[in-house]
Amino acid sequence: MAEPYRPEPTPKGDEAPDHARKAGRGGLAVLGAKVFFIATGLLQQALLPRAIGLADYGALSRVLAVSNVFNNVIVASSTQGVSRTVAAAGTAEREALRATLRVHGIMALLAGLVLGVAAPLVAFFEHAPDVLAPLFVMTGVLVIYGVYAPLVGYLNGRGMFTRQASLDVVAATLRTTALLGIGWLFATRGGGIAAALSTSPGVLGATVGAVLASLGVFLLALQWTGTGTRTLGSRPAGVPNARAYLALILPVMIAQVFTNGLMQADIILLGRYLSLSAPATTDTLTSAQAANEWVAVYRACQLFAFLPYQMLFSVTQVLFPMLARAKAEDGGARVAELVRRGCRIGAIVCGMLVVVVLVMPGSLIKFAYGPAVAVRGIATLRTLALGQAAFAMLGLATTVLVSLGRERSALAITAVALALLAGTCAVVIPLAPFGEAQLLATATATTTALVGALIVAVVSVRKIAGAFVPWKTAVRVGICVAGAFALGGMTPMFSKLLTPIVAIGAVIAYLVALVVTGELGKDDLALIVSIAAARRPAAKR
Repeated sequence: MAEPYRPEPTPKGDEAPDHARKAGRGGLAVLGAKVFFIATGLLQQALLPRAIGLADYGALSRVLAVSNVFNNVIVASSTQGVSRTVAAAGTAEREALRATLRVHGIMALLAGLVLGVAAPLVAFFEHAPDVLAPLFVMTGVLVIYGVYAPLVGYLNGRGMFTRQASLDVVAATLRTTALLGIGWLFATRGGGIAAALSTSPGVLGATVGAVLASLGVFLLALQWTGTGTRTLGSRPAGVPNARAYLALILPVMIAQVFTNGLMQADIILLGRYLSLSAPATTDTLTSAQAANEWVAVYRACQLFAFLPYQMLFSVTQVLFPMLARAKAEDGGARVAELVRRGCRIGAIVCGMLVVVVLVMPGSLIKFAYGPAVAVRGIATLRTLALGQAAFAMLGLATTVLVSLGRERSALAITAVALALLAGTCAVVIPLAPFGEAQLLATATATTTALVGALIVAVVSVRKIAGAFVPWKTAVRVGICVAGAFALGGMTPMFSKLLTPIVAIGAVIAYLVALVVTGELGKDDLALIVSIAAARRPAAKR
């Protein structure tokens, strides 16, 4: 769920062009870093099963599903809170950094303690004692990120976007290298250490690598930012006390808890019921390894199913600040039109990615993970892709609500979605036999819950904003998605060479279908041309 947009003061006079150019360069740097981050993440996930083994990759997925909820809550609240505070502190930005960093240092230690206490409970709930030691190791990542993210927020608040982007690139590179390298080292040489800790060597090595990578990027950030300046005498204007600052970041933390819980609940519950129903032994695997391998297959499906959400998240970050500004400046007169246009673009973009996944689910999994995983995950990915498309549009709807000052409504919808997903999974998964049937049951329960939550969100947005996705757009995109789903059931798995070509062909076919049905036309082309024309003169300046 997004948070309210607070527009910055508009630069005036000679300051405006320089500010615009600086913001543009910074925005491009951050965007490029995010693309790099996503690309290295895909590479990392594809190579990890080869470096540490499929079962250990599944165990690592179970560990990260829990630890990432903690990490993302701490990182989001720290980055956003410090950025806002520093931006508002004026000349007292160094004092603001020291004041906020003191709060986040305490929070980081408390968060690490909570994850450490929760680790045995998670292992017990999951019926997976092999995740206990890696979860303890991941408390190190949580504590380090708890003091690293405020430094990133400081760079963001000061408009130092190039350095922020550099940290993103360094973090992605170190994390990928460390997870793969140290994970492989432990998988091949660390069996004794892992056995002493009642875990598997690959997952233990990967988590140790995550700690070292986070420490490396933190030390670099610390060198660039320092720890701020201690306040002497009275507190400068714009530097909040601890209570006021906590009041600022707590709503962000609560929202992030529900959002990240919604993203991870299905794989957490799937892991539990796979462990409970796993056969005592198989031909070559223990019951724990067999359960972890199926978790790994589900994680492979998640990797591609989440693509629409990742893309739409970027769209909302650019588009929907316009809503808050329109409401503040025009009193809501233009809100409905902006929502209608923005959600239409979001639906078209979401549909494009979903169509690619649905047309060639087996080929995509095979491209990253190999044919053995692909065969086990095709049916699950086809179903899960529909659910995560609903999740992406749900994120779009809650962003609209938050941008219009309805944070509580957005939070309530996200909380209900989480409860509905967890409850549905808890009922459906245990009824299915071990293995692929449980993965498909998880995907079906997740999709059902997210579609139900999306319906509630759409009703709320239409009531508050007066618009959402135009019904004609929904029908046209829906027809394309339905056709892709039907075609995907008959599409063979393509080679790695042909997979990107077929994906491009699917995108072209989707866009042609929208042109033929009248969804895309001259107005859309004129909009693109006008944007390009507006940028050319700016570039000459």
